[in-house]
Amino acid sequence: MSQFLAPEIAWGALTPILIVFAGAVLGVLVEAFVPRGARRNTQLALSMVAVAAALVAVVWRWTVLSVDGAVSVLAGAYHEDPFTVMTQAVLLIITVVALMVIADRTAVGDGAFVASGATRPGSPEEEDYTRGGFAQTEVFPLVLFSLGGMLVFPAAADLVTLFIALEVLSLPLYILSGLARRRRLLSQEASLKYMLLGAFSSAFMLFGIALLYGYSSTFRYAEINVAATLVPGMDTLLLGGVVLVVVGLLFKVGAAPFHMWTPDVYQGAPTPVTGFMAAATKLAAFAALLRFWYTIGYQVQWDLAPLMLGAAVLTMLIGTVLGIVQSDVKRMLAYSSIAHAGFILLAVVSVQQQALGATLFYLLAYGLATVGAFGVISLVREVDADGTVTADATSLEKWKGLGTRHPLLAGAMVLFLLSFAGIPLTSGFIGKFVVFSAAVEGGYAWAVVLAVLASAATAFFYVRLIVLMFLNDPADERTTVVGSEGPTTIAIGLCAVGTLVLGILPGPVLELAAWASTILP
Repeated sequence: MSQFLAPEIAWGALTPILIVFAGAVLGVLVEAFVPRGARRNTQLALSMVAVAAALVAVVWRWTVLSVDGAVSVLAGAYHEDPFTVMTQAVLLIITVVALMVIADRTAVGDGAFVASGATRPGSPEEEDYTRGGFAQTEVFPLVLFSLGGMLVFPAAADLVTLFIALEVLSLPLYILSGLARRRRLLSQEASLKYMLLGAFSSAFMLFGIALLYGYSSTFRYAEINVAATLVPGMDTLLLGGVVLVVVGLLFKVGAAPFHMWTPDVYQGAPTPVTGFMAAATKLAAFAALLRFWYTIGYQVQWDLAPLMLGAAVLTMLIGTVLGIVQSDVKRMLAYSSIAHAGFILLAVVSVQQQALGATLFYLLAYGLATVGAFGVISLVREVDADGTVTADATSLEKWKGLGTRHPLLAGAMVLFLLSFAGIPLTSGFIGKFVVFSAAVEGGYAWAVVLAVLASAATAFFYVRLIVLMFLNDPADERTTVVGSEGPTTIAIGLCAVGTLVLGILPGPVLELAAWASTILP
């Protein structure tokens, strides 16, 4: 009689992920058993404790890795190495500040989320739920579930694990995108577009996974890498599989020509969700792309490098040119994020070890500025003829004169915009410098020249908003700034401080990023 051998699982390496998922499951139980009046505060406290505890666990794993070295978990399906731990730390830091913006109901007590997502927009049922003070507090466990998938995504060293993590991080975001309190039809349209296009990208990735399995008879990155040097005459399968998996990942980072969802979803989703999605999803997806490309993709680099470079250049051009003509601040930042994706792709295709840490630093800088910018947007509102505060004032014209009426809030927005533009003494400048340096080391100096020109052009639409805020008289008195309950103000302040500190004293974080430039094969 054969004996059953229990698998050995390095539970310590999975601790941060288990904490986040445990918090998400407890959040679901809170929705079922905690009274409605206490539900929101309970969910917020639970979410913040779970993320903080996961961050502590990541720091612990950091110290363990520095002594014991990288480990492979679950028979090679999950790799805990310096790159994984650094990515998870940055994800958790960004989520902490994003949760503050998500939780804020502002001084008028409305918040960004609909009272009940199941009600039809404009229906009597919706009015009843709103009048009754209901709150869609399920957003907190949904954020945690998505975060859990993001924590797995960069550590996945197995194609099945990669796909599962992709779906776990994406499905909650599809729901969150459709829960805006106002302009609900636009929000639901954004959710539907995101889901449908996300399904297409998942299909591409699945097809690519099938081709790679057919090529190597395995799902493990390391084994596919070995097969690439031992299996002759089947390079077409390898090439096709890598291309299709990369397409699925490029969709998540919002790179052209797979960027179509980005402007509509950024505009329609609740503003706090847009900030979280723009910062955290891009970080997780780029980290997963780096691991896949540096483990498998480099085997066909000579065949795919021109395509990746073409995607990077096209992404920069589309983000820059279309961003200039936008009249909505959320769509403008959407095209800004597309341009940033193009800049980072240059580091990915360079296949330089320093590009790993450089990308993480860039995404940390970009993430803090993004959450802060959308936090500011969530406080700038329209006022109707009756004096009632309504939806976010996203039209650029409505931001005229904001700096004279609310200098601190507008000043924070200026700082974030300058960081996006890569102005010295901001984190964005250091991020672009290290990413472009990696691309030059990889032999793509000509592409870096294009990136610098595109970056200079993107400064136009950032400066345009700054001019509107500080050098124009208010054109529309029906724009106001609502007070924060506190969390959004704290989040904006933390993001502003982080943006300045990383720009003025980047050394310690760059050293950590250099240490994190190690991927377990």
